[in-house]
Amino acid sequence: MATILQIETATQVCSAAISHDGKTIALKELMANNIHAGSLTLFIKEALDSTGLQFEDLDAVAVSMGPGSYTGLRIGVSTAKGLCFALDKPLIAIPTLQMMAQGFMLQNPDYNGLVCAMIDARRMEVFTSVYNKTLETVTPVSAKIIDEGSFAQELNDHVITFIGNGAAKCMDVLGHENAKFSELNFNSASYMSKLAHEAYAAARFEDVAYFEPFYLKDFVLTTPKKK
Repeated sequence: MATILQIETATQVCSAAISHDGKTIALKELMANNIHAGSLTLFIKEALDSTGLQFEDLDAVAVSMGPGSYTGLRIGVSTAKGLCFALDKPLIAIPTLQMMAQGFMLQNPDYNGLVCAMIDARRMEVFTSVYNKTLETVTPVSAKIIDEGSFAQELNDHVITFIGNGAAKCMDVLGHENAKFSELNFNSASYMSKLAHEAYAAARFEDVAYFEPFYLKDFVLTTPKKK
């Protein structure tokens, strides 16, 4: 029976949760621009305080590993690694898109279609992966430019619900009758609880010294145009 701190910073959502035995017992999160650096450690402390637990009571730290925002992932992973070093606790990495799909399935236990998690990667590109009801991967994680033909084969055979902050911009493009959309937020550390508990039970831990986020794409630094 493990008590795990969970961190999600892959998108605009800054989220910290505490789980015990695979169940979420505390959550602190907010969706806003550029708040991760200033808010994450505060959210972690507030989540712990709400349970009466101390950092030393944790058995592990789980972090959303990406893909997603380069800066957000750096902050989340750096914070998680720092805590693991300081507390001598194991690090668990949870794939961000799988966590999102898990959240949708938890909210929709009777759903029998596929779920496509999408994170906005600017313009019409998204980081995406498709999962079935048991979270088995149907299409692997990729950076995909969405057009009218995207997911054509899967949509012909299945109802697919598209979720995440990349899904909204695809609504007008993916006009197939089997394409459904959810506007709810699934980038929440609370949706890591079951996955983190399973990873802890199987001792699927990362090397704290060498672990890096899964960016999927290289970070490109752009220079503002001169006026």
